[in-house]
Amino acid sequence: MCADKCADSLRAVVDPLVHLRNYLNQVLPSEPLVLVVTTAAASYIISRAVKKIPKDGVTQGFKRNLFKLARLVPSIRKEIETKIAATEKDIEEDLLKLYTLEGKDNPEFIVQLPGQGLTNDVIISKLEDYLRLGSYRWENNHVSGTVYHGGKELTELNTKVFSLATWTNPLHPDVFPGVCKMEAEVVQMASELFHGNDRTCGTVTSGGTESIILAVKAYRDYAVNVRGISNPEILVPKTAHAAFDKAAELLNIGIKHVPICSTTMKVQLNVMKSMITKNTCMLVGSTPAFPHGCMDDIQGIAKLGLRYNIPVHVDACLGGFLLVFMPKAGFEIPPFDFSVDGVTSISADTHKYAFAPKGSSVLLFSDKKFKHQQYFVQTNWPGGIYATATLAGSRPGVVIAGCWSSLLHFGLDGYTDITRKIINTSRLIEAGLRNISGIFVFGEPQVSVIALGSKDFDIFRLADILNKKGWSLNNLQFPSSIHICVTYRHTEEGVVDQFLKDVAEAVDVIKLSPQEHVSGAVALYASSQQIPDRSLVGDIIAIYIDTLYKTTKRDNADGTSKPKRKFGMHLNGSVDLNNK
Repeated sequence: MCADKCADSLRAVVDPLVHLRNYLNQVLPSEPLVLVVTTAAASYIISRAVKKIPKDGVTQGFKRNLFKLARLVPSIRKEIETKIAATEKDIEEDLLKLYTLEGKDNPEFIVQLPGQGLTNDVIISKLEDYLRLGSYRWENNHVSGTVYHGGKELTELNTKVFSLATWTNPLHPDVFPGVCKMEAEVVQMASELFHGNDRTCGTVTSGGTESIILAVKAYRDYAVNVRGISNPEILVPKTAHAAFDKAAELLNIGIKHVPICSTTMKVQLNVMKSMITKNTCMLVGSTPAFPHGCMDDIQGIAKLGLRYNIPVHVDACLGGFLLVFMPKAGFEIPPFDFSVDGVTSISADTHKYAFAPKGSSVLLFSDKKFKHQQYFVQTNWPGGIYATATLAGSRPGVVIAGCWSSLLHFGLDGYTDITRKIINTSRLIEAGLRNISGIFVFGEPQVSVIALGSKDFDIFRLADILNKKGWSLNNLQFPSSIHICVTYRHTEEGVVDQFLKDVAEAVDVIKLSPQEHVSGAVALYASSQQIPDRSLVGDIIAIYIDTLYKTTKRDNADGTSKPKRKFGMHLNGSVDLNNK
């Protein structure tokens, strides 16, 4: 009886389809040709539609188009143009202020070559003037990250290194084999520190961004050339460095951002697993992530990589050259490098905690099969066979020499001692901040970055007051927060006590009117998070970058030689609006 009912149900579905087929056969002669043509047309339409899907997803693409249409409304367009014009004027006034020496009304720009070359003394004098511009003095030990100073002796050493290696270029190994030898030695020293083996290989790059772009290129090309993936995409934590987004844009591949846990600030492994598809060519974890200083679960990500046969990149650009020395310095850390089965590449900036000159970074691979996909080779150029391991053709050999000399200058013991000081300082700052009522520390920072938030008041008010006290911190968004990146400069006596004292005093002041909102630049930074059309924020940032290249003096036609400064801005890896 049950079988009969199932058969009846099946016939009820099939019979109408058969009748439809018979009808179409009568109406449409040449059935095979029609089916082939319609199938091909449908496939073409679907493939074209897939290619139209934005690399950052349908949702973001829909929002962009929606806001783009909204800008076509005359009243909205006029309002936006008015606001942007006013913002542009404010930005220009502020940067002119930054470019102006104290006591003067206007900056002086050199806009054409002098008729006769200036003397060395005059050039050095002008250089000293330029380096005094701005209101922050990193030498006062109040700047978050930015300057990773390795001490006076290293500065003296690298000054001599620069004078010897200024004209070298590793693009020509036959002319400068010594620089190529130094690069190879830097890679091998880094490989040993990050627990590589005989197969581990790599290159020295111009910085973390280039290391990340090259890693993404290698895995994109490996996916296409070796694994046959036609539309590769990468999975990165939401807190991963923006360089991954830049790489995806430049290399025209998809990128998906995996949410993080709101308490640990680490990537959610279960969500990452659910987002893996047949097109996934790269998984990423940060050690630590720039915003909050928390380390992703590299072991968990590596297990996913092994399970689904996907390369895993560890972005250790910020903290890598602290993490490798932390165990010897007496600090426990979770495994994160090539000691973890499944990790296939690591990026680590030598120009941060290895104290090498800007800009230098190391990109390491577990196997040459990945590194080979990083290369660019042109065999048919009339100028000869052209091949480069990195993005650049000519490279400053002096930076490689400076990196090499910095590593040799400190050695294992020197780096271990410095790491101990930096991590101890970071732990002291974290403990002190946790004892200040009204603010909280995000997650469990394990290296050198401590991020702060508040449930009681606008955290950017704290940033504003600290800026006025001379502290240059980093403003963060989504959620609103600020952080300090501890460097060797902060380990000097009295710096920690002064910082904690200034934070505590600032919080006490804010508690007198906790509902008050910040004003000036920080308010602009905070309010930008509320703008759903992120392209507007991008427009303002583009204006700021354009203004950095302007050489126009201030117009004093209104008789004001020093207009009131409305807000300040500075670049520290990303755009950061600060009231100075």
